[in-house]
Amino acid sequence: MEMAITKFGFTLFELEEFRAWITALSVPRTVKTIQQHHTWSPSYQQFTGTNHFAIQKGMKEYHVGENGWSDIGQHFTIFPDGTIMTGRSLNRSPACIRGNNSGAICIENLGNFDQGKDEMSVEQQGSVTGVTAALLKRFSLITADELGIIYHHWFELSTGARTNGAGMTKSCPGTNFFGGNDLESFRQNFLPAVQRSAEPLPSPKNPSTIMGWAIVTWDTITIRRGPKATFQIAKEHGPLEVGTILRVYQEKNDWIKISNSKDIWVYSRFTKKVTKGKINRDETNVRTGPGTDFVSIGSTSKGATVFVREEQKKWSLVGADMWVRSSLITAD
Repeated sequence: MEMAITKFGFTLFELEEFRAWITALSVPRTVKTIQQHHTWSPSYQQFTGTNHFAIQKGMKEYHVGENGWSDIGQHFTIFPDGTIMTGRSLNRSPACIRGNNSGAICIENLGNFDQGKDEMSVEQQGSVTGVTAALLKRFSLITADELGIIYHHWFELSTGARTNGAGMTKSCPGTNFFGGNDLESFRQNFLPAVQRSAEPLPSPKNPSTIMGWAIVTWDTITIRRGPKATFQIAKEHGPLEVGTILRVYQEKNDWIKISNSKDIWVYSRFTKKVTKGKINRDETNVRTGPGTDFVSIGSTSKGATVFVREEQKKWSLVGADMWVRSSLITAD
């Protein structure tokens, strides 16, 4: 394929095209994790080599018609031939892992990668690791102690708590996804493959210091091209949903600038300032309220990025009904 193709509102890329596209793309929403999934169904049996758009359209129709979602759940689908297709806008959270969609990008890898099912093609393997590496670079998610990658299998279905595979979970992205879906297989197989796929991306031409972060507190808010309601709406970015984390580059007259490269602003009274931090201890308990008398709904791992929305009694709210001891969070 010589150039990206667009149909039904989706765009199909080769890997090198995707890398160039994601490097140039402006995304106001703060991204902190890359989710890995397999579609399970459709699988390799449904893929003919030419029906990429029909499959993606079918998944969107199912997600909207059967699940009641507003759009297709994932941001990207990676096909057996290694091509990559866009889905939901990157300015919106996905609908992929309960309780863990804010700040996430969702990748659905087409196929059933449980043991004894589809054998992932070499082309798809290269794009899965290449796309993941490009996203990690683009959104600065690579640090000394972690990469911001998560598997659906690591989260309990009913609560969204991280259990690393214990309890009631899906096998997604597959019990044979790069050798397995547990943490050991991830660290031994997938993580090194992603690191080998990493390519340096150009530094921004006009680097700017982030002043802080804010969370959207209104149902949806409009992005405008200047710090007043009279400025034109930036329609290409779409409205931002409640719970979206934003970077703050400038403040002016109750408006905040949310991009370094674009002159785009939102009304600050529909947002709330939050503090970015990292969990500083493994197996940190997450509870439904600010205290040990509240129910534990799982744990989070050392190095995980969190955004503190409020503090009570030396506990920090880091998500909807998700509280962690403040002493276990190191400010970033």
